[in-house]
Amino acid sequence: MLRVLAAGDHFVAPETFLDALRAEDVGEFEPTTLTAGWPQEPFGEVGSGDSVVHEASGTEDDLIAALDGVRVCLTQMAPFTAKVFEARPELEMVAVCRGGPVNVDLAAADAAGVAVAQAPGRNAAAAAEFAVGMVLAALRRIPLAASELRAGRWRGDFYDYDEAGLELDGATVGLVGYGAIGRIVARVLRAFGATVLVSDPYAPDEEGIELTDLDDLLRRSGVVSLHARLTDETRGMIGARELELLPHGAVLVNTARGGLLDYRPLPAALESGRLGGLALDVYDVEPPPPDWPLHTVPNVVATPHLAGATRQTAHRAATIAAGEAARFLRGEALRHPATTVGGKQ
Repeated sequence: MLRVLAAGDHFVAPETFLDALRAEDVGEFEPTTLTAGWPQEPFGEVGSGDSVVHEASGTEDDLIAALDGVRVCLTQMAPFTAKVFEARPELEMVAVCRGGPVNVDLAAADAAGVAVAQAPGRNAAAAAEFAVGMVLAALRRIPLAASELRAGRWRGDFYDYDEAGLELDGATVGLVGYGAIGRIVARVLRAFGATVLVSDPYAPDEEGIELTDLDDLLRRSGVVSLHARLTDETRGMIGARELELLPHGAVLVNTARGGLLDYRPLPAALESGRLGGLALDVYDVEPPPPDWPLHTVPNVVATPHLAGATRQTAHRAATIAAGEAARFLRGEALRHPATTVGGKQ
């Protein structure tokens, strides 16, 4: 009988994967499960030598043990390194329920003849809603006002002209990156009455947005929100030079990937007023250390990598992964392949 491993965690649980797979036309299968520690335990790098994967949870040895006799695995965070593929030659397919399977050594999977699928767009609605919420929180200083009131301080001075917040209606908002998340953000911002600029070399020219280059976007935007994928091309794309291009008092939001942003110049930009507000859900080091400079700088909204954390995201992710596994088992082409190999069927 087909043996399937649901390698889940405390967000996408193993049973969520199995329920989604049972809803597909794959016939009988023997389920086995593994639960990683994420998100109670931070994800990180796993592996050694030339095969290190990122944003992974759990150990190679635990995964190898759980994969005994398994042909298909559904997972979010399990660390699929070259060591894992070499130890389990019976494995044929891995369905990863995230937009980019950074926890899988794709070159090693190709070499082992293992098909890998991904789940683009599974958290697009959640991440877009969160990004817009962060924009509003930073513009209107909602978290600071709430914490002050809870501490017993009625901050009437927040109504002073120089302290008052800004509206989205009539604002110019620049989106760096225009994939599934950026498109939803743009649609919502336009509903608020904002003018939307987009910098993305791969974005189509669509009604309701203005395409431009990054420098022009930064010069003209009172709010900048990052939505690009992290690649060699985009790593560190917003640094000290780019911050200097922003209008004085601009708001910067990063709910995408910590590596897009150079965090070192941010405290000085906030203290000088170059940045009027900063909203972060992702970081160069996760979690930020206790002595992180931005802990004590004003006008910072910081959350612990929660943009995609909705129950709908968990179920949508499992459903997409299960659909890919079902297509593989039926001998159909994958809709979202991450490797060039078609598997061992």
